[in-house]
Amino acid sequence: MKPAPFEYHSPHTIEEVVALKSQYGDEAKFLAGGQSLVPAMNFRIVQPSRLIDLNRVAELSYIREEGGVIRIGSMARERHLEFNEAIKNRTPLLHEAVPFIAHPQIRNRGTIGGSIVNADPAAELPMLMIALSARLKAKNKSGERWIEAKDFFAGMFTTALEPDEALVEIELPFAKQNTGWSFTEVAPRVGDYAMMGVATLVTLDKDKKCTQAKLVYLNAGDGPVEAFEAEKMLAGNVLDDRLIESAALHASEKEITPFGNIHASADFQRHLANSLTKKTLKQAVQRAEETL
Repeated sequence: MKPAPFEYHSPHTIEEVVALKSQYGDEAKFLAGGQSLVPAMNFRIVQPSRLIDLNRVAELSYIREEGGVIRIGSMARERHLEFNEAIKNRTPLLHEAVPFIAHPQIRNRGTIGGSIVNADPAAELPMLMIALSARLKAKNKSGERWIEAKDFFAGMFTTALEPDEALVEIELPFAKQNTGWSFTEVAPRVGDYAMMGVATLVTLDKDKKCTQAKLVYLNAGDGPVEAFEAEKMLAGNVLDDRLIESAALHASEKEITPFGNIHASADFQRHLANSLTKKTLKQAVQRAEETL
């Protein structure tokens, strides 16, 4: 298949990017890594009348530490995240999760901003943004605004971006002290979309009681799903096996809404969520305890 006809734009600055998006709005799609957009265009699932190529906008590609946060340009490649020392040291959950994204060839081209804006419920980066309490900077001709990750995803393949806005930066806070992390997923084959995945963070006090927990799932609804009730069950307690099993059961049975697919029924996805939650919670607790 070949894409439907479109006009091609190749800006070199952010100002050119937002000017084009202001002019054409929903008629135009951004081309970042193209790993989702181009196949969709080839199958004519998506038929934008204009394509704005971001690959020559050098000022959108960076990863840097600054004042207790990591700032990432929206055109930073997923491969850059995988091998960046600041990511490894400051946000170890992201460092652990990135190798699960597709294949190395895909990560060489795919960008953090492209994956976030695509808002695929089965993708890793959108759910990681929520787990890491990210802030996302949107820009248009009039100015810019910050959007909390929890408010950014508005449904399947839908975000809070306005038609004239571009995602330009991602801000990640450094991992908190005494915090353990864990990420895992189950896919039919390595590199395939996961049937279920979970990102977990656990912060402990000096008495090994949980002061904060994060449980965020992919492919568990029409966007990233955070298990708020299960998190509350964990807070204020020592996370023994019994409590972990209770929280995992509650999250998998009461808080996620998997749709099922050709690879896994909804019931099997819930089973995976239960198992993976227990596994990641135990590993996160162990890692947190090692810092006390």
